[in-house]
Amino acid sequence: MRDDGSSDGRQTRRAFLAAAGTAVTASLAGCATSLASDGEFDVGMTAVAFDPPVVTVDVGDEVVWRNTSSRGHTVTAYESVLPEGAEFFASGEFEDEQTARKAYSNSLGGLIDSGETYSYTFDVPGEYEYLCIPHEQAGMVGTVVVEE
Repeated sequence: MRDDGSSDGRQTRRAFLAAAGTAVTASLAGCATSLASDGEFDVGMTAVAFDPPVVTVDVGDEVVWRNTSSRGHTVTAYESVLPEGAEFFASGEFEDEQTARKAYSNSLGGLIDSGETYSYTFDVPGEYEYLCIPHEQAGMVGTVVVEE
């Protein structure tokens, strides 16, 4: 063992492996965020995530979500944080968040099955936070940023 507390090259190997692991993770992260790049949809739905988690569009643009996983999902706005003047949106076309949550609990209302899509046109600028009801606790939330 050296006087600096490291042992014969182990620190160097650990540093190399840590750096290599970081590089691999970064390159795979790029793959994960390219899910929606084919132009058919804007946001994909994986097992417990929206991909990408944040999308930026212009006023008047339509956002298309596609369920790219085998699990059922919803797209439901957080009603309490909608921009002023913005309308509530949810797969299943419910009038408010409480109704959407109740419909999902009672009969899987608003569920988007594998391969299906949901779309919404954003007419008011601001940030729109939304969730997947069955996977909210797992962190399946997203944001649409609408710019003028």
